[in-house]
Amino acid sequence: MTLTTLPLSDSGQKITFRAHGAGAPLVLIHGVGMQSAAWTPQIDHFADRYHVIALDLPGHGGSDPLAADSQLPDYIDWCKAAIEAVGLGAVNLIGHSMGALIAGGVAAMYPALVLRVALLNGVFRRDEAAKAAVNARAAEIREGKMDLATPLARWFDAEQTCERARVASWLRAVDQGGYATAYTAFAQGDATYADRYGDITCPFLAMTGDGDPNSTPAMARAMTDSVPGGQAITLKGHRHMINLTAAEQVNTHLEAWLDRSPQAKEIR
Repeated sequence: MTLTTLPLSDSGQKITFRAHGAGAPLVLIHGVGMQSAAWTPQIDHFADRYHVIALDLPGHGGSDPLAADSQLPDYIDWCKAAIEAVGLGAVNLIGHSMGALIAGGVAAMYPALVLRVALLNGVFRRDEAAKAAVNARAAEIREGKMDLATPLARWFDAEQTCERARVASWLRAVDQGGYATAYTAFAQGDATYADRYGDITCPFLAMTGDGDPNSTPAMARAMTDSVPGGQAITLKGHRHMINLTAAEQVNTHLEAWLDRSPQAKEIR
């Protein structure tokens, strides 16, 4: 697959992305601390039918960072600019974790850009305890502390050694400033567009693992309860990195989501 670099037209900031395949555009947005390579199982699976574009978030991979005080709306605008810079038109949009927050915000704010939207391990209206915990971690990251053991233990079972090692390598490689900015926006952005989810009319999918304590099945159901025709799926025996640990199941569900008409309204 090809790694491409482009400037954004308004800001001139550099973005990098992996592109593979041909067909209708399928845009993938990874989570905090990761990079576009985290979507390899999905890129490999869908590139025979779709033009797959996996973006590097600002301050991740080769993409330039946003300003240190940036919040979720700045990432929404960045994503819109990235889609426009690549010249894709309306896209099928998938986000994981922080990428799910971005994808949901783009679908709510710029519906003409989004044919379908799928949120993997997304967060939605955290309770007070969860807010306190994630904001405390964001403060530590801004102070330069890199605790890899805690998230890796939370995201993976002991036997998932290959996936754990790949994710650990991405976390070690991430730019500390870009990581801190994105994580702070992630920590503070779970309700930013929550009231706008009811405006999403395209096929909407929220998927998570039943062992994910932070992006919970209850959150996935709450999201889909807000979206007309939304669908929630919980994968048993998996945690936060379902795009890697449950790639075959995830890809199967994404295939069904991609086959839904952009005008379809599912009755639940």
